Amino acid sequence: MWKRIACLAFVCVLFLARAYAEPIKLHPANPHYYLFNGQPTILITSAEHYGAVINKDFDYVTYLDALKAYGLNYTRIYAGAMFEPIGKFIEGNPLGPKPQSLIVPWAKSNVAGYLHGGNKFDLDKWDPAYFARLKDFVAKAGERGIVVEICFFNAQYSDTWPISPLYYENNIQGVGKCDYQDAQTLKHPNVVQRESDYVRKITQEVNSYDNVILEICDEAPDIGTPPTPLAEAGAWVSHLVDVVTDAERNLPKKHLVAVQVEGPVGGPLDLSGNPKVSVIVTQYIWQAGFQMGGMKGLELEYGHNKPIEFNETDWYPLWYKGHAIADCRVEAWEFIVGGGGSFNHLNGRYTAADPAGKTPDNAQIVGALKSLKDFIYSFDFIKMSPEHDFVVNGIPTGAYCRGISETGKQYALYHHHSKPKRGDTGSYIVAPGSYVEHLELELPGGTYKADWVDPSSGAVLGSEAFIHQGGNRTFTTPTHAVDIALRIKRS
Repeated sequence: MWKRIACLAFVCVLFLARAYAEPIKLHPANPHYYLFNGQPTILITSAEHYGAVINKDFDYVTYLDALKAYGLNYTRIYAGAMFEPIGKFIEGNPLGPKPQSLIVPWAKSNVAGYLHGGNKFDLDKWDPAYFARLKDFVAKAGERGIVVEICFFNAQYSDTWPISPLYYENNIQGVGKCDYQDAQTLKHPNVVQRESDYVRKITQEVNSYDNVILEICDEAPDIGTPPTPLAEAGAWVSHLVDVVTDAERNLPKKHLVAVQVEGPVGGPLDLSGNPKVSVIVTQYIWQAGFQMGGMKGLELEYGHNKPIEFNETDWYPLWYKGHAIADCRVEAWEFIVGGGGSFNHLNGRYTAADPAGKTPDNAQIVGALKSLKDFIYSFDFIKMSPEHDFVVNGIPTGAYCRGISETGKQYALYHHHSKPKRGDTGSYIVAPGSYVEHLELELPGGTYKADWVDPSSGAVLGSEAFIHQGGNRTFTTPTHAVDIALRIKRS
């Protein structure tokens, strides 16, 4: 009898696993969010600087375990066409591996002369060891419930293009004899062909995995003086979107394609309305160079009914000013409580020497993200959408406030006291103080419970059950230094 029960239980588990065995996709009931492993999903993380696979010195299992320990469910990698010199920007940069630790999709030849050390690459041959490492990374992430966003390209810099395998002095085919501003345009067909082959190969190799999003390019036209024209970069990105789509046409699984918005809304590098593009990528809080920021994306691109992704912030701790830990926290909370679908904080504490990022400050950063995930997952967020009108009055001038709601049933609200970094709208500088607000909210009649939540710790600072006759009601915040969140649910 017990054997039969155990057998039936096993069959049920196997059936459910197969039923959920499909790539992460847009949630059918609310495509601003995801469906992953059969569950409504928002992607939240603080991740390393994209070198986990191409840097053999980086212990990615330890890194992934660290993300899982805080309930974080997302990471992002560069696939090998672009990487950086050792120690660029920040000591221990994972995207700047030692020459002997670099592993990329192309195999080395027997010809000496690679500018970064060793033999040149043979663009006609793939390196099996690279693809074994890539697929192991994706598999290990999937075992921990972590989605991997594979970004094929970043704009080349004057110091990265000369060490790329696609640069003509670094491969035996002599492909890539062009300036770095032109390397990612359609100007040089032999380069475009090799780039397309690379995108197609990676797309094919990871097709069997469910925890993958395919991103085309980070900051495609942003680097260089002058930068690559938007129209040229946009045409190249559009071409690669087609390459991914064509590569998966006859494959078993279809993955989400993510594209960053740069330049004007509706311009040549705003592919948000393209039906082949599933995820709208933004970076920084409002605007950085050509790059549309996360909060701006929520306001201008939400109508496309796709997830808005904020996948790169200032690089902690290098580029933040003032109270950097709080600066990190407020941008994440505002974006997600404002209706964002994916958030990735760029974190310099993860290095080859310390892939778990075991520092006291990083514990605060990832702890606040865990609190954010716990807060947003305490709602039936699939039924919610951005809503500003329920806050009638009380948000002080200069404070930032966003919320989502399902009218009459559940409300999430977050606000913080900050200002944009001087001369820049890429991140915030928080303005600590001793704040108390009297927020006037409009609610339909009913019985509710309200909780004030500390975003840094997730602690409930105060709760109130109340019966409301309908109309406006005033809520007084607990005293807070920077930010506070409010959760209201109908009983």
